[in-house]
Amino acid sequence: MLMQVDVSRILETLHGRHLIPETCRAALLVGSAARGWSNRKSDFDIYLVSTVPRSGAEFVDVSVPLQPPVVQWHTFYADNRGWDLAYWLDDQVDQMLDKVSWKQFDRVRSESGDALTLREEGFLERLATCVPLIGEDWLTRRRAALDESAFKSVMVTRSLGAADRAIEDTLGQLEERDLNSATLSARMALRHTVDALLEEQGQYESNNLKWRARRFQLANPSKLSFAHYWELETMRDFDPEDPSKWINEVLTLCQDLALKIEA
Repeated sequence: MLMQVDVSRILETLHGRHLIPETCRAALLVGSAARGWSNRKSDFDIYLVSTVPRSGAEFVDVSVPLQPPVVQWHTFYADNRGWDLAYWLDDQVDQMLDKVSWKQFDRVRSESGDALTLREEGFLERLATCVPLIGEDWLTRRRAALDESAFKSVMVTRSLGAADRAIEDTLGQLEERDLNSATLSARMALRHTVDALLEEQGQYESNNLKWRARRFQLANPSKLSFAHYWELETMRDFDPEDPSKWINEVLTLCQDLALKIEA
């Protein structure tokens, strides 16, 4: 059962545990709870953005390629669910946005997936779908900066690059009649191509596979119907006696979509 969250209760819990710093610029509910996709077993994921680092024995330092090079992480259990809090600095957000500025955009680095780490990517992509608990003005300003940046191009280029490499792997494996490996590589090509298609529509979080169907339905891309995508995703017409038929259908679709997706 999907649930709507009680924002006031979340804030009450955070304040009651003294988990909101005095220098907090924004507190953001992110992930499935923010999108209305959570259930009774879902955790609450919250980003808190401040100007001064947190400290204390209950906070764990997580490495990030920024200055300072850590984000503080804190977890606890309340209201019958887990809570995951990540404490970022406002200056770290500036640094991440600078990495995806048009001035810094590098197609080769983007294709290789080297422009951002997964943790940085996750922060920026969740700006688009988070619910502000504190700092609506801060979020509005940061969303505008993200929209004006090369972030979408970085994400789409990364996914298309991964899809192209998976297609090349599949073709080589088909030549060697390694059909099991070719099937797995074709599934990877489909995954990355669909990621690029959804990212083109502003539906990010491609690394969170469990929500791809929901993201697809929200994006509703004109280039590919959900029915056709779901047929291939679930391998409905896959014939174990003739895998090459399904594989070639997937590759044809991926190559066709790659020509239509704008990075």
